[in-house]
Amino acid sequence: MTTSADPIALSIARSRGVERLVRGQPTSDGAGVKLTRVLTQPLQHRLDPFLMLDAFGSDAASDYIGGFPDHPHRGFETVTIMKAGRMRHGDSVGNTGLLEPGSVQWMTAGRGIIHSEMPEQEEGRMAGFQLWVNLAAKDKMQPPAYRDVPPAQVPAFTLADGTMVRVIAGATHGVTGAVTRPTTEPLVLDIVLPAGATFELPVPAGHNTFAYVYGGVAVEIGGSPVASEHMAILRNEPEADGVRFTAPAGERAAQILFVAGAPLREPIAQYGPFVMNTVPELHQAVADFQRGVLAT
Repeated sequence: MTTSADPIALSIARSRGVERLVRGQPTSDGAGVKLTRVLTQPLQHRLDPFLMLDAFGSDAASDYIGGFPDHPHRGFETVTIMKAGRMRHGDSVGNTGLLEPGSVQWMTAGRGIIHSEMPEQEEGRMAGFQLWVNLAAKDKMQPPAYRDVPPAQVPAFTLADGTMVRVIAGATHGVTGAVTRPTTEPLVLDIVLPAGATFELPVPAGHNTFAYVYGGVAVEIGGSPVASEHMAILRNEPEADGVRFTAPAGERAAQILFVAGAPLREPIAQYGPFVMNTVPELHQAVADFQRGVLAT
């Protein structure tokens, strides 16, 4: 990790509260990969510009060995955050990359890309997250792009109480993340909060925010308890200037994936791996894929 030696100490006056708790839905994708879909389609407008969050984690190779063979995307970005295991990426643009523990893959599908993510292991643990970030209508047909960020290049900082934060996207506490986006302004943080510690995080008032607690330890967010493997959708409160996280006393640290972004406030039309603004645009995406010109 690229570590900041002197992160800026920040505090907030009032934390956003928890609006709703969501427990993910077990499902499978790709060639039978088992995962938990946390942010589902009915929540897309509420959590605009974020379209989907999948959490995956298993010690059984049968749960992930099929991987995600060649499949298309158009109109949004995918963010893959690896916590354990190894996956090999390849796509129609000619990019290849290895996702290993601690690495991040940020792929902009734009007007179209066909890619695969296949396990590069036959045993052991595979775990991580995939987040889908919408693109504005003006950006949906841009050329596809790909960035593979190895663990050593993910900016991070550690506070005096031992709180560790990896800044995957956006900027906070004086540290700019691996990726920035001017329109959706995503802030994506992977937080490790020591037992008994409190972390205060400023967030713009207009941004939609949620936090997914994982790692087996509950967290208090804005004064409300959030159990592990639950997503907390946070209220859009004009008087709140950020979010306050507190880990319970004990021996184990809590882990949180925090996500915030500026809403696009545009229509969302989705058909599987295609996310556009209108149904006719979806029809065009399917037709382009069927004719073999989606990614040209």
